[in-house]
Amino acid sequence: MTLTQLSYIIAVDTFRSFAAAANHCCVTQPTLSMQIRKLEEELGVQLFDRSKKPVIPTAIGQGIVLQARTILKEADRIPELIQAQLGEIQGELRIGIIPTLSPYLLPRFITQFIQQYPKVSLVVEELLSEQIIYKLNHDLLDLGIMVAPEKQQGLRVQALFYEAFVVYASTSHPLIQKNTIAFSDLNLDEMWLLKEGHCFRSQSLKICGEEQAENSSLPLRFEMGSLETLKKIIERQYGYTLLPELAVLDLNDGQQQYIRYFQSPPPVREISLVVHRSFLKEQLIHAFREVLLDHIPQALLQKERGDRIPWD
Repeated sequence: MTLTQLSYIIAVDTFRSFAAAANHCCVTQPTLSMQIRKLEEELGVQLFDRSKKPVIPTAIGQGIVLQARTILKEADRIPELIQAQLGEIQGELRIGIIPTLSPYLLPRFITQFIQQYPKVSLVVEELLSEQIIYKLNHDLLDLGIMVAPEKQQGLRVQALFYEAFVVYASTSHPLIQKNTIAFSDLNLDEMWLLKEGHCFRSQSLKICGEEQAENSSLPLRFEMGSLETLKKIIERQYGYTLLPELAVLDLNDGQQQYIRYFQSPPPVREISLVVHRSFLKEQLIHAFREVLLDHIPQALLQKERGDRIPWD
């Protein structure tokens, strides 16, 4: 039994395909299949049901794959211990970040982090929340930056900052005549929303109220993939949407006219750093977190600045 063989069975379990697993491991499919066969012969058990599409682990295979994940994580701690002893911050850091945060947060600090830690290679993916959770649980990411679910087994969640919701309305919409917005002013039938799957969409629906969300037909007709698209439509057409606070901090003077703030306390979302409970690269993740927090406006770091809206 080798660590390479264990990495192969983990890949097959993750991708549920021998071809995709081989591609991930940068080997040919015959090579990967042969090594897994050798491991099965050595152990005297079948690890995967190859008759299923997608491939699934057998009952005993599930337990062996779980143990293989533990073994590889512990093996990966050896170079981390050496780096900690030497005081070095280096290596690869795989990050998942939600689309409603990525374009507004990353430019604030990512260049400074790269300059401060030139031996670190960053791999950043823009993913939906459920995708981040899946990849963290399958060791395809080292950390996620997202609105964390209330309860998620196997993950560690650390709050970073608290981002208020704001209203972004066309100049012809009645909401623009108000100085501040109350929840009761919102009408889902006039709101533009992100597509299904975005946690920001779920939070927006919660702010409007469950009854409106159940009765409105708008989400089937007006759904967009990005907040920037929603902003452009509102500026040139009609209606309004909700935006996260970071999305409006750097708007030009002409765009400021579309912004209206909620009455105090405003609804906020909690942005968190999420890792797996058995996470590695502790020093590297700590360094990343510190640089990120150094570039967040101080007001967003205050916990009790509004009513937190969960997404799950």
